[in-house]
Parts: sequence; structure tokens; C-alpha cells
Amino acid sequence: MSESNVDKSETAPAPGGSNTIEWDDFMRVDLRVGTIISVEEFPEARRPAYKLQVDFGDAIGIKKSSAQITELYDRDSLLGRQVLAVVNFPPKQIGPFMSECLVTGFHDANGAVVLTMPTTEVPNGSRLI
Repeated sequence: MSESNVDKSETAPAPGGSNTIEWDDFMRVDLRVGTIISVEEFPEARRPAYKLQVDFGDAIGIKKSSAQITELYDRDSLLGRQVLAVVNFPPKQIGPFMSECLVTGFHDANGAVVLTMPTTEVPNGSRLI
């Protein structure tokens, strides 16, 4: 994940482990696609990050997120990209910035965040199912 409050040392349970969930548990996490419409530097962040504005369409609107994605993405390459984000976390204060969603990603072999993105454009606000 790419928000600055997520610790890289957090690990998920082993695949097929005893920590299984039910379908209703999964559906409680509201994962939606949105288009990045604004990218700003975030010099106050503890680790290099951008302040993003992501458009999730008319039903959800525009939400802000702090994302530690500066190693693999420059500002210009992010504009217009669709990303997958959790939109039902409560807002979180990150320094002077209020983050309203969690843009998702994976850590590569070097620890840099690779964003989770659809391979084909889908309508903003579409839910991951």
C-alpha cells in the first residue's frame, strides 16, 4: 500500500493459512478505481510522497491521498492514470494533510511502491469485485 501511515514491515498471513475471511468481510473493503487529477509534492511528509487528488466519479467524488510513490513515478506520469483505492477508511491526518482514501500498491524487490491499476480504462468509481 502506498499511504505514509502503512508500515512496510506489516506482513499478510501465509496463503491458505488459518486467517480466512468470508465474502461479507471482503465486501466491507470498498475498493474503487479513480483517475488521478492532481499531483503535488509533499515536502512535509516523513518519507518522500505526493499529495494526490483522485476522481472517483459522481457518486463518490474527488478524494485526497498521500502516496509514497516517488521512486517509480514522477508527477507528470501520474496525471490521468487510473488507480485502485480503498475509499471507506476514515480520513487520516498525515502531517498537515488530511488523507481521505488509500491508494493501493505492492512493494517491488527494492521496496518501491508499484501502483495497482486496471490494464484497461474502466468508469471512475467502479468497484473491485
